[in-house]
Amino acid sequence: MGVKPDDRVTNVRLLDRIRSNSTGRLALKIGVGIVGGLVVAVGIVLIPFPGPGWAIVILGLAILAIEFAWAKGLLAFTKRHVQSWTHWIARQTMPIRALVGLVGMIFISAVVWLSVLLSFDLNLFTWTLDFLGWR
Repeated sequence: MGVKPDDRVTNVRLLDRIRSNSTGRLALKIGVGIVGGLVVAVGIVLIPFPGPGWAIVILGLAILAIEFAWAKGLLAFTKRHVQSWTHWIARQTMPIRALVGLVGMIFISAVVWLSVLLSFDLNLFTWTLDFLGWR
């Protein structure tokens, strides 16, 4: 059961076919802008919370980069700097990596503590002391 010559998939990609007329080009740009913008906005809201906030922002930039040159440039800039940070940290000695990890853990703990305090008016530090019976 082979493919007949007239059923072959053309080399023209789907996005190129959509971009081939002005209405499709405008609809694609608007659609990509809305979806990418929403994904970036959700990621920005999630940045202060534990979880993949930055990853969602980068995913939104990747969606926007389908149609917008500025997003493609920003995505390349981000990739370049994340890779340079990763390579720098990999070249460091174990004590330096442990120190960077400790600083990161303290920062994330402070963000979680502040998020819970502002969201639920619950001080995790005093709650933990009460729970353990140390206060």
